[in-house]
Amino acid sequence: MGETALVTDAEPAVIRVHGLRKSYRKRLAVDGVDLVVQRGEIFGLIGPDGAGKSSLMKTIAGVLSFDAGDLEVFGVRLDSEAAAERIKHRLGFMPQGLGLNLYPELSVEENVDFFARLRLVADQELGERKTKLLAMTRLDKFRDRPMKQLSGGMKQKLGLVCTLIHEPALIVLDEPTTGVDPVSRRDFWMILSELVAEKGITALVSTAYMDEASRFHRMAMLHGGNVLATGTPESIRALAPGSQVLVEAEQPLAALACLRSTFPQVEMKGAYFSIFVDEAEAGRAKNLVQAALSDLKYNVLEVDAPELEDAFIALLRRRGLVSAVSEAPAPASSQQAAPTPQPGGETAIEARALTRDFGAFRAVDKVSFGVSPGEIFGLLGANGAGKTTVIKMLTGILVPSAGSGQVAGGDVRTGGVAIKARIGYMSQAFSLYLDLSVLENIRLYAGIYGLSAKEARSRIDWVIEMAGLGGHETERPADLSMGMRQRLALGCALVHRPQVLFLDEPTSGVDPVGRRRFWDILFRLAREENVAILVTTHYMSEAEHCDRLALMYAGRIVADAPPATLKHEVENEAGRLLELTVADAARALALLRGAGYSGAYLHGDRVRLLSRDPEGDSERIHTLLEAAGGGLPAASMHTRSLSMEDVFVYQVTALERAAQGAPT
Repeated sequence: MGETALVTDAEPAVIRVHGLRKSYRKRLAVDGVDLVVQRGEIFGLIGPDGAGKSSLMKTIAGVLSFDAGDLEVFGVRLDSEAAAERIKHRLGFMPQGLGLNLYPELSVEENVDFFARLRLVADQELGERKTKLLAMTRLDKFRDRPMKQLSGGMKQKLGLVCTLIHEPALIVLDEPTTGVDPVSRRDFWMILSELVAEKGITALVSTAYMDEASRFHRMAMLHGGNVLATGTPESIRALAPGSQVLVEAEQPLAALACLRSTFPQVEMKGAYFSIFVDEAEAGRAKNLVQAALSDLKYNVLEVDAPELEDAFIALLRRRGLVSAVSEAPAPASSQQAAPTPQPGGETAIEARALTRDFGAFRAVDKVSFGVSPGEIFGLLGANGAGKTTVIKMLTGILVPSAGSGQVAGGDVRTGGVAIKARIGYMSQAFSLYLDLSVLENIRLYAGIYGLSAKEARSRIDWVIEMAGLGGHETERPADLSMGMRQRLALGCALVHRPQVLFLDEPTSGVDPVGRRRFWDILFRLAREENVAILVTTHYMSEAEHCDRLALMYAGRIVADAPPATLKHEVENEAGRLLELTVADAARALALLRGAGYSGAYLHGDRVRLLSRDPEGDSERIHTLLEAAGGGLPAASMHTRSLSMEDVFVYQVTALERAAQGAPT
């Protein structure tokens, strides 16, 4: 079949999809999708697990056939393998999954060189691009390391470099930043935005990080293989009007019960609650929340427009596509007593100058912190900062080179067997047996932890209920959605009712609905069963859920405080976050950097920077843009609250500059 054009526009779309359908046996993955992506835009795909994002992206990339409909890329109808071959030199595709497009035995540099030769990149261009991309992803110091020895996040970053090395006209990236630390994610978005602005590259990107969705020029929201809505992030947010109310309550469990009896969308974030109030402006939303809390003592922290993730979940809920996120069952069964607190009841996890060397390399350098029973403690850091190594020492998997620690009353050096019986550990790989069914996985872990037959039956029933796996007992983990697999793995880690729970990036790649249900369970475990929880995560919105956060850099703890304190410290030191809305964001960014605002960066179609003098900088920037002309004077500027991503990026980049001897 020959190639034919579907459109005759003067400026044809880079991607045009009409009525696309794709099935896997009896399962319909993509159901009549219509989509148009224009040249030079970053177009996003968002949606829960199983929405059809990956299948749609694979068909557009020409690596997956489809059953019905029309698909055109670069004006070529992709109706045969020959047609797909005609466009592949203009396209870059990065599939979902760590390192799936890489070669394990080749080094970082050898992988990059291989893909460059495959794409016929000239030697001079290769040198310049390789230097820029490896520096951006912080892989320049690991050029000689084999891919198989990289961390998960480093593999993902190398995959990005190999996809971008030939500067394709269209980049199709399926969750490219999953497992990548916030600094590298921001760097990735910066270079992608610059490529789009400078060279007219088009990007089709899916993401599980809803905070990234605000960077898209336009986006499509998918569910069940259908497109529910298409538009700018602002227009998608407007489809679910309402207000977000932040409340801190003295009796959190009682407040949670009151709030959830009135509002279907309540999220726990450390010491406070975030309540989405449907169809209500700020004043009315505040009054409704106050009425629901009645006589309970509380403090309303803030009333504001909802974030994109809140609006996304509200829209799914209003259309009956997900149940209220607040419906996850409590961890504790009415027939079970709370676990007996450990002796002393003061510290469930204690690290004292923990150190771990691998030959001449020091991965963890004198790390000290403590976690109390019932506390959710977050351990943050860039890829390779030492987070996983700390967890492995505390769980007895690795022996410390120096220092000491205690977990659930056992010494990390000598009490390995006792510690393992009192803790739950969920690794990045979920630790599930893929050839066993859901029920068989839970039974196996119950046996490993020595539960009696009666205890096992009770706990298996609890895990099935907690994880929402009713009706899936005989299925294998590979057949479950990412969110279900995650909750199954958590259930296996909790089957013996541990005192301490270690979670190493447990929600990587899980959609926002699944993540909220997961954190609902963690909150109840901490508050109702007094479980101490240590979690690592790259989702900075998740960091808000923690009672306290420790930031690791180069194997050391460099900050340890509640999220609100960390934000306050950065605002005092670096200033407020200033956001600029302007017709030509790329040109405005270049002007600002040229005028000395070196920390400015693109955030979708807006420019952001930290300012110690927001009013003065607003006037200076307005004058600068007025003088430039060409549509830039129409800019608007306002301050925004710092996010944990802003805090993380500021702290880590400041430390990197200090380590290099540059002024901070």
